[in-house]
Amino acid sequence: MIDPKQHSDNRGLLESILRYIPGFRGYLEKDYRQESDYLLRKSMADRLQRSKQGLDDFLLQMVNAGQLDRLADGDRAKNRLDRLILKMRAAVRGYSGFFDYVQVDIDLLDRVYEHDMAMVQEVETLGTAIEQLATKPDPAAASIADILQRIDALERRFDQRGELLAGLVS
Repeated sequence: MIDPKQHSDNRGLLESILRYIPGFRGYLEKDYRQESDYLLRKSMADRLQRSKQGLDDFLLQMVNAGQLDRLADGDRAKNRLDRLILKMRAAVRGYSGFFDYVQVDIDLLDRVYEHDMAMVQEVETLGTAIEQLATKPDPAAASIADILQRIDALERRFDQRGELLAGLVS
């Protein structure tokens, strides 16, 4: 996954020189923050998208075991996962208010980065948990309930991220 703090470090010589032109640096910094935000959200959504195969495998396992009464919970988990992925992909690129030409509270920006890194870890943990569903010996309802709780918690964290970003404009 991407560390948003390192994205702007990977710029070319020309861009590094152009940063010294008055006004142009702010434009570049705004662009880097927008691109970092987009790349972070895209990589998290891509990771969750890849994990969906584990959920499909789990649902197939339930069908094969004749546990049709639990399919509704599995479908609900799949729908919530799809909603979260869509939310991550469809968020306004860079949260425009955050990326305007305004003074940014660096301490708050650091909190956003810390929040993002924790969210990346949650995405990875959720993705792994989903992929391992079908490998469990007893496909119990508790597994789907756990996945639903994790999806809901991650969606709340993603919403909190938007609230943090909205607070960055001073």
